[in-house]
Amino acid sequence: MTNQNQASNSLLDRFPLGKISAIAVAVTTSLMLAACGGGSEGTVDAATVKAADMPEATAKAATTGSIFYGMNGHITNGGAYDNTSYATQLSQLQDLGVKIFRNDVYNLASAKVLATVAKQFAAGGVQVYPVMLLGLGFDTEEAAYNAGYTMGQQTAQTYKYAYYEVANELDSAALAGNYDGNIWYQYSNQPFMIARGVIRGMIAGVKSVDSSAKIIVDGTWKHIAFFQMLLDGSQPDGTHGHPTVSWDITAWHWYSDQGDMTHACGGTGCHDILGIISSFGRPVWINEYGVRPEYGSNDAIAAYLTGNLMMLQYYTQASKYNIQSIQGFELYDSQEGNYGMLQSDGKTKKAAYTAFKNFVASHPK
Repeated sequence: MTNQNQASNSLLDRFPLGKISAIAVAVTTSLMLAACGGGSEGTVDAATVKAADMPEATAKAATTGSIFYGMNGHITNGGAYDNTSYATQLSQLQDLGVKIFRNDVYNLASAKVLATVAKQFAAGGVQVYPVMLLGLGFDTEEAAYNAGYTMGQQTAQTYKYAYYEVANELDSAALAGNYDGNIWYQYSNQPFMIARGVIRGMIAGVKSVDSSAKIIVDGTWKHIAFFQMLLDGSQPDGTHGHPTVSWDITAWHWYSDQGDMTHACGGTGCHDILGIISSFGRPVWINEYGVRPEYGSNDAIAAYLTGNLMMLQYYTQASKYNIQSIQGFELYDSQEGNYGMLQSDGKTKKAAYTAFKNFVASHPK
């Protein structure tokens, strides 16, 4: 890829050195997996089948014990998640050693389904939390805020989760093109404002119900400038003084084609992404990590998943980077691709299942 960025255009020119001393520009493709529905605003017909029993909002998610090892799922998206009983899914997560389970919600019906699952899984020692999905299909930041507020409020009213993730990879959706995302002007102003509205609204909606809730934002690749602008109230048109965003946990998504998270290389050099996101001063979650299905055989995928560029790295570097949780993508093969620990029948274990289970057992957290 042609290097379009010069050192003089880096974040160092835009933000105080103390805030982004670790940030440097790099060039690569902005490959990403919109793993939890890609921020879609669709309906969830299949999800309503199991939504009969909705827990009261006063029910509280279990928060005891380690949440280091987690998993992604798509409870509300059909496929194996709909065809496999919740009891079986819980048993599989328990067998893997998983303690936290990330799932998407995108309307009230899906939120009710997930609330039912959260209550059942909490009794089995697995904490569920939602990632709330909205896209950028709004005309104004105010409209985006209002839609986000409604979703955040409704989700928090169905069940009192310990954690709420506000949107999925809106940093990628706001890019102006195939850019690194390290530099403020690599984002389009209007999409950025809409994304900010969605995120702000979701947070406010959740907090209107549960002021103690922990808020998670997520990003991917090297899209650091998106979050820096949220923090300091700037935006891609170069102006300042806009609403700021505060959150509790910085989550990141990383896949095998992106290489080493501590030495991610592009056209302008290699940079420690874990070091950059941990410098925001919040706990770090890697709440999507996985191996692209085209990487190789099932055995090769399993070896990469647990090796020194993924699980082993996250485990050994957890203290250095304040990594609180790592959540594999995903439990079952699904419409997102063959990323699962099990095949799409919900029964057949893949090599990754055994490798993941053995790793967790031999590397307690």
